[in-house]
Amino acid sequence: MSGRSDKTVPLAVKIVVSGGLGVGKTTFIGAISEIGPLDTEAAITQVSVGIDSLEGVEAKTRTTVALDFGRITLDPAITLYLFGTPGQDRFSFLWDDLVEGALGTIVLVDTRRIEDCFPAVDYFEAQGAPFVLAVNRFDDAEPFGTEEVREALGLRDDVPVLECDARERDSVRDVLGALMDRVIGARAAPSRRGAVGVR
Repeated sequence: MSGRSDKTVPLAVKIVVSGGLGVGKTTFIGAISEIGPLDTEAAITQVSVGIDSLEGVEAKTRTTVALDFGRITLDPAITLYLFGTPGQDRFSFLWDDLVEGALGTIVLVDTRRIEDCFPAVDYFEAQGAPFVLAVNRFDDAEPFGTEEVREALGLRDDVPVLECDARERDSVRDVLGALMDRVIGARAAPSRRGAVGVR
């Protein structure tokens, strides 16, 4: 006997979740992760006054200062590792390390502060990696259609724009499914393969 295990080692896929300050990245990862998510949240203190704008999210008391991390298994052959970027411009130097090796990205948008997602959109368009835009619905946000958001951000027609609720597992799963469709489509073009479902 060789002593080798018959178990299949799942393919590890790195996914990045990005967007502006307070857009819901930590919540998004926590809603879907099958392990207790790791976060590096710290209290917002007077040090950030005049540096990090809290306009529109004045009630926010904590913020990610390095990364968020979670894990979700797709079918037994694939495991997604989710890395959330910090939203403040002053921590953007971490992005290059966090996105290295990522197959795709989710950019979260808060329509109350839509201009805050421009740095993330510009960054990932320049990277050329597949990404989807997810409009996180906040209770006090004015509703905008996905095509209105696409037009406001000047996104190409091939970039999926979806609505989501970062608090709801099923909604987060749908966004991850859309991203995996895009990743698979980019790698399998011109032939199209079926989507991988998130359990």
